[in-house]
Order: sequence, then C-alpha cells, then structure tokens
Amino acid sequence: MVYDRFMAICHPLHYLVIMNPELCELLVLVSWVIIVLHSLLESLIVLHLAFCTVLGIPHFFYELNQMIQLVCSDTFLNSMVMYSVALLLAGGPLIGIFYSYSKIVSSIQGMLSAQEKYKAFSTYASHLSVVSLFYCMGLGVYLSSAVTHSSHSSAKAL
Repeated sequence: MVYDRFMAICHPLHYLVIMNPELCELLVLVSWVIIVLHSLLESLIVLHLAFCTVLGIPHFFYELNQMIQLVCSDTFLNSMVMYSVALLLAGGPLIGIFYSYSKIVSSIQGMLSAQEKYKAFSTYASHLSVVSLFYCMGLGVYLSSAVTHSSHSSAKAL
C-alpha cells in the first residue's frame, strides 16, 4: 500500500506503467510467501520444545512468546530467533514506510497548486491513518499481553 501511494504521489506519470497488475500480483504473492514461511518457522520452534507437565495460559490467544515461557529447558536461542524475526518482519516495512513518507512529504511540499497539495495530502493522510492504526493496535496487543502475563505470574507467586 505504501509503495502504491509513493508511486501515485511522487511519480504520477509513471504510475500506470510501474503499478501494473503483474507487479500487484507479485507483491501479494511475496507477502503470502513471507506469512507462510513465518508461520512455518514459529511451528518448528514450538515443535522441538520440552514443556513442563502443568500447562496453563491465561489467554485464548496463544502467542509464541507465551508458549516459550512455559518451557522447562533453556529458550535463549528460541527467544533470539523469535525477536530477530519480529524485528525483521516489523522493522523492515516500518523503515520502508518512513522512507516513503519522507519522500511523499517532500514531494507534497514541492507542489505549486493548493488543489494538488490537498489531493495528495488526502491520499497520504488516509494511508497514514490506516498504517498508524495497524502498528498502534499491534503494539497495544503485545504490550497488554506482556503486562497481563507479568501480573498473572506475580499473582501465582503470592
């Protein structure tokens, strides 16, 4: 989506040539392959772990980091793989989004007509709201699950 907005605002004359249906299909295919490989990696990480006899997760949403906390053996390597993949899958697109947003803002500032600026900014603002909503909600879910898990573990210790 961000690449589409980047091409539409920064290179409007080349938009129809570059954003052809084949490229859109390729972008969707690449995202599906990444999702499948990430799911396979998470499944392989969980398959070889040795769990304790008492298993209980206080949530209905089973995340990999909650599963790893139930393991009786050393999980340093699993945690490193999990955090590096999360950094790669979340940080890579975020860097690309910030780069394209900076190019879009500089392109909007260079426009002469107020009508062009308004049209470009309205396209940019809708995408910015969707991306910020996605990242903020994801961050909220992960932070709230970490807080909830720590409060449950401290409650069990009492």
